[in-house]
Amino acid sequence: MLGDKIATRDSYGNALVELGKEHDNLVVLDADLAAATKTGIFKKEFPDRHIDCGIAEANMAGIAAGMSTCGYVPFMSSFAMFAAGRAFEQVRNSICYPHLNVKIGATHAGISVGEDGATHQCNEDISLMRTIPGMVVINPCDDVEARAAVRAAYEYEGPCYLRFGRLAVPVINDEASYKFEIGKGVELRKGKDITIIATGLCVSESLEAANKLASDGIDAQVINIHTIKPIDEALVVEAAKATGRVFTVEEHSIIGGLGSAVAEVLSEKCPTRLTRLGVKDTFGESGPALELLHKYELDAEGIYRQIKAEL
Repeated sequence: MLGDKIATRDSYGNALVELGKEHDNLVVLDADLAAATKTGIFKKEFPDRHIDCGIAEANMAGIAAGMSTCGYVPFMSSFAMFAAGRAFEQVRNSICYPHLNVKIGATHAGISVGEDGATHQCNEDISLMRTIPGMVVINPCDDVEARAAVRAAYEYEGPCYLRFGRLAVPVINDEASYKFEIGKGVELRKGKDITIIATGLCVSESLEAANKLASDGIDAQVINIHTIKPIDEALVVEAAKATGRVFTVEEHSIIGGLGSAVAEVLSEKCPTRLTRLGVKDTFGESGPALELLHKYELDAEGIYRQIKAEL
């Protein structure tokens, strides 16, 4: 229901079960983290179609690649740090180079992993994955979008990277009317003064920040870019032309992620003043997730303050 808070990792586990009931060729691989990635929900329902590969993500990527050549649609799952980081070479060479039909369900992304600290808070995964030729990169903002994204990834022929979070986030989309399409952004709030382009958990925070800005007489358009690659170039350019001032917001390094993707589009198609809000070339640290989001200025208050300072 709208307003409820659900972690997108839970959405991932639930979506796998829904799809598993419809498709016998869907298999799930995990790296000894099924309780945390929520693939354990699938394992309970379909024990014969869940493979625990142990703490060996690189090997898991190879197994997923092989299974995909036998007619299966594998979803390989681990924390983002290990799915994108530890297994990068195998994802690149064994999955993407032959353009195999493997889906990567990466949970525990960003600083909202919290107490697990800097070693587990992956703020570089979008950057890593979007540089690989042929890889689709999706970062859903809530439960409705996450479940729709998993279904879209299953239906897409080719490698997909799906980014999920540990922290429960508000449900902002209405399932009855929501339509997910790979590569298409969503305008959530109209505005004429500035454009805020956000992804993942920063979408709901950006909407709240826009309401704060409205109290100061600043009319902010808010766009949800759930697919970082391929990015919705037309929507980004249209927004930039309409407001002339763009901010990107992401729970990821400002280097190589959404901010960089938008900067690439605007520099080539519609030069516009852009400010990237995100993790500023630093590692995270251990602490409660909400306190970390506040410290790194990625909650509504921090986004509001940064935009006000720039304007």
